[in-house]
Amino acid sequence: MQAFICNTCGTQYEPSDKPPAACPICDDERQYVPPTGQAWTTLDSLQKRYYNAWRELEPGLISITTAPAFGIAQRAQLLRTPAGNILWDCIALIDRATAELIKGMGGVKAIAISHPHYYTTMTEWSRELGGVPIHLHEGDKQWIMRGGDTIKLWSGAKKELLPGVTLVNAGGHYPGGTCLHWAGGAGGKGALLSGDIVQVVQDNKSVSFMWSFPNFIPLSAPRVQGVIDALKPYAYDRVHGAFDYRTIWSDGKAVVERSAKRYLEIIRGDGSYELR
Repeated sequence: MQAFICNTCGTQYEPSDKPPAACPICDDERQYVPPTGQAWTTLDSLQKRYYNAWRELEPGLISITTAPAFGIAQRAQLLRTPAGNILWDCIALIDRATAELIKGMGGVKAIAISHPHYYTTMTEWSRELGGVPIHLHEGDKQWIMRGGDTIKLWSGAKKELLPGVTLVNAGGHYPGGTCLHWAGGAGGKGALLSGDIVQVVQDNKSVSFMWSFPNFIPLSAPRVQGVIDALKPYAYDRVHGAFDYRTIWSDGKAVVERSAKRYLEIIRGDGSYELR
């Protein structure tokens, strides 16, 4: 039996003798099934047709993306700290070259993922990297499509993974939506690895929020305010988003808060919203 992978979102399912009837991740309004219909692949097939590319974002942080683009085309990020390394978010392709390169840099102590769209082949990543724990917020446990003993659910507002590395439950378009705060990022000014809970937009000058990015469904005002409230205690000058070349390089916290104020003023329609 094979563990089939959805072509559209990259989510891997439990091994079976034939593909699942549907992908619940894509059937949900926050994702989509393309007009051509549901299609499936396998990790073995991906390994034969794709490869992973590496780029340093800043000292201690490396972006990993798949070429050609596959699924949602997000990036994984390898965070390296004196206390150990963390893999932030996942992409569908894990191959021997990727695993060996990560092991050569000291391996990882854990995997942490922002939200279900990026769970992809997380259990395969864990196994290839030595059975490391995968930290997911329990608010999104219903979206785990392939389980395993290495999946560790956490609860509450925050979880410290390593000194200076903290998972923050910010919510957003999933109740368990998580950002990673890296106190040592941006030369000690702090960096936020935001997934698409806080979406860095194309000009790298602002961020935005959505209930569904592909379907252009906006996020409600209370949920946007909730993201800002969750991140308020943390200092960060830089925001590394979910996609390649999506980074706010300086003044990150102010950019996030200004962007949230703009968003809330527009959806309220009165131009007078004040963040709490």
